[in-house]
Amino acid sequence: MIGILIIAHGNLGESLIHCATHVLNKVPPRTLALGVSAGDDPALLLPQAISMVKELDSGSGVLVLSDMYGGSPSNVASKVVMPGRVEAVCGINLPMLIRVLTYRERDLQTIVTKAVSGGCEGVMRVPMFKLHNAATGS
Repeated sequence: MIGILIIAHGNLGESLIHCATHVLNKVPPRTLALGVSAGDDPALLLPQAISMVKELDSGSGVLVLSDMYGGSPSNVASKVVMPGRVEAVCGINLPMLIRVLTYRERDLQTIVTKAVSGGCEGVMRVPMFKLHNAATGS
């Protein structure tokens, strides 16, 4: 099973795990969050991120998900990447996380692809709701 580490601003990672627990009706195993606050020094967070990656890796690898490319969380994520063993994807949203949790028994490269597609496909414009009155036809 691929381990999942979410590195994100504030408590976003924990909130996404909580939402995924609600959607899936179970706590996702081997999933952790590392929150980054405004005053945190990313260099001081790196040892904690490395430790969490080691804890999550059961031999199949770890996917690190981050919220926004270029921010402190993604900069920390980029420093733990080990191609083929630890991969990172930025732009996490709930559809991405659900997709990742659904396919995490597959190989790491497949789950990276599923993360990106789940994140992209989960973003869409919602059409205006139009109530149709069957009695009047309007």
